[in-house]
Amino acid sequence: QVQLVESGGGLVQPGGSLRLSCAASGFSLAYYAIGWFRQAPGKGREGASCIERDGTTYYPDSVKGRFTVSRDNAKNTVYLQMNSLKPEDTGVYYCARLQATYCLSGSPHYWGQGTQVTVSS
Repeated sequence: QVQLVESGGGLVQPGGSLRLSCAASGFSLAYYAIGWFRQAPGKGREGASCIERDGTTYYPDSVKGRFTVSRDNAKNTVYLQMNSLKPEDTGVYYCARLQATYCLSGSPHYWGQGTQVTVSS
């Protein structure tokens, strides 16, 4: 019954912006740490951001200052605002519910299907 559905991906030029959405059903994401992950072509899956119940956020250095994760509890949705996009940001973006309260101590437990982001001129 737990389900996460990503949307908002697409093709954008370098320097452009996209906002990804992660809509949850079957549970309230307000009580969980939610992570965004991405997988570039030929690379492994890596973390892109994480947000905790109290709103605390984490970002890898590769996206810090460019990406912002937020949540709208009323819509049961987590967002990833992606600005100043670079070609190396290209990949499939997934959201996941972590099996822990905190981002740094949890592991992905439920995954969405992913949404493609392509940054190219």
